[in-house]
Amino acid sequence: MRDTVKAFKVLSDETKLRILNLLLERECCVCEVMQALVISQSKASRGLTALYDAGFLKMRKDGLWSLYSIDNEGIQVYQSQLVEAVKEALKNSKIADEDRERLSKAERVGPARANKEHQRRLSPQTSSPE
Repeated sequence: MRDTVKAFKVLSDETKLRILNLLLERECCVCEVMQALVISQSKASRGLTALYDAGFLKMRKDGLWSLYSIDNEGIQVYQSQLVEAVKEALKNSKIADEDRERLSKAERVGPARANKEHQRRLSPQTSSPE
């Protein structure tokens, strides 16, 4: 019962739903999630960890990268059905579409560059003096 509650709890958060939406597209590292959702490294990491701890994800190492994907073979039947429900629910979501579009342009970069890029996206656009 405890695992079921954890699974539903993790899906009650918008950021975690958006991360799951990305992982329905492809395997991602933290920096790609950051770029696609325009969120901090810590928020991306916490979201991925929560989804992993709830049993939705698997993780593999590739050099420096920890790559996350949906654990299609290891999840419970009800979790698989929840993933499908999330997929269906976000099918016509403008935010989910924008996230997927940004993911298509996301790059695997080191933590320093990812944080710098995140700060650049958050800061207001300023025009240079002529």
